Amino acid sequence: MTDDGIRSRLVRYGELVPCRTAFIDAHTPGSDQKENFTIIGGGVSESPDQHVHIKDAPGFNIGAAGQPPRCRNSLHSHETAEVFFVLKGRWRFFWGLWGSAGELVAEEGDIFNIPTGIFRGFENIGTDYGMLMSILGGDDAGGGVTWAPQVIEDAKGHGLILANNGRLYRTTEGESLPQGVEPMPLLTEDQLQGYPEVPVEHVVRDYVARKWDLMALAKGKPAKVIGEAGLLKDRPGFEVEFLTRGSVADEMAARTKDTVLVPVQGHWKLRWEGDETVLNPGDTVLLKPGERHALEPSVSGEAGLYRITATDDPAGPTWRW
Repeated sequence: MTDDGIRSRLVRYGELVPCRTAFIDAHTPGSDQKENFTIIGGGVSESPDQHVHIKDAPGFNIGAAGQPPRCRNSLHSHETAEVFFVLKGRWRFFWGLWGSAGELVAEEGDIFNIPTGIFRGFENIGTDYGMLMSILGGDDAGGGVTWAPQVIEDAKGHGLILANNGRLYRTTEGESLPQGVEPMPLLTEDQLQGYPEVPVEHVVRDYVARKWDLMALAKGKPAKVIGEAGLLKDRPGFEVEFLTRGSVADEMAARTKDTVLVPVQGHWKLRWEGDETVLNPGDTVLLKPGERHALEPSVSGEAGLYRITATDDPAGPTWRW
């Protein structure tokens, strides 16, 4: 994408391009209807079919997962941050090697900073198509995804092999691994000992924030959600704030780091030098350092928006375990 200003870095929710073959479980019953979206950065897709909307690398990735009811994302782990906030629907998150260590239900606007180094999955338990927005730590978020062994084994029975080069090969369509490329090895029993079964009370206390709590905290100023001084204390290479009505003044100002805006509720007017637009829930815009802009809810009623800002912290394991 040619960068000719803020409007060139605005992706509308209705224009998102899905990939239905992004991951190893794309053919596994129960997971075969999910859609993956890469909005900013390279994302974590294992498929060359993945469309990337904005290829900038601000130090984190923005993506989304869309799933119909009862469709699930299989158990996997990350070496850098994986943060989800619910745009549409009702979602069940579960974790542990077999998904039985704990679970929680998240509603629209809730945010979950899933700790690195644990297996996690999620399922749409609502009645309609649901959408999760994601923030992934680092420019190369695809370099740190590990699947639970049973996921790789199940996929093999449905014609998908994940290779040690991070690419998927579809044996049912005549694809085979290139010479010198081997299947991704399964984690050994000793390696699996390094993936803890974290108690649910620990996860909910330290890594989950509910929208209604954030609405209360954000009156008068943005609520610090993820960061060294955030409600969820972490240093994943970015900070997350929640904005609502009265959190920001309609005054032109510039930020010093790459910043992403994603409304989750209501409509927000974004103004910049010589232009303006209205952001709707699910729209994503990337603002570069030094770009003067103003932001405020454009109509009455409830309004909520997540603002993600790059920091100088390196992407890596969860800061506080």
